[in-house]
Amino acid sequence: MGRTGPYHYRQCGLADVYLVNGYERKRTAYGETVTIHSIDELHRAIGTYLVEEKDHLTGSEVRFLRHELDLSQDMLGRLLGKTGQTVARWEKGQCRIDGSAVRLLRAYYEAKVGRRPNKVTGLLERLAEVDGEDAGYPVEFALEDMDGGEWKVHDAA
Repeated sequence: MGRTGPYHYRQCGLADVYLVNGYERKRTAYGETVTIHSIDELHRAIGTYLVEEKDHLTGSEVRFLRHELDLSQDMLGRLLGKTGQTVARWEKGQCRIDGSAVRLLRAYYEAKVGRRPNKVTGLLERLAEVDGEDAGYPVEFALEDMDGGEWKVHDAA
């Protein structure tokens, strides 16, 4: 059936991914085709590797994670406290993604797609909303002591 050995999986947008198994090569009237088994799980494994094992993320790796999260450049930028233009520059390799943004991206991916969901996604999404809101200053709020020194925002409603 032609080639044997690991399959160079370029369709994910990453240059260095090879599949040892989990795929089938088939000959068709139009040439060789490859069918990937469990592609969603494959992409989850790639993403998990990127966020848990890689020291630094390349632009194509940021793009891969963003696509897996189904986010636009603008939305990812908002979640990370950056602009969409900054995300575009990262993805093009024009500048390196800074450490705090990498940590937030890793945490967001792990919480949203990974096997250990947590409260990070809601927090980042809410912070992105707050950053995008027009802050009508001054903001006033009241606090109340809930006994024992635990303070909470007083609900006036």
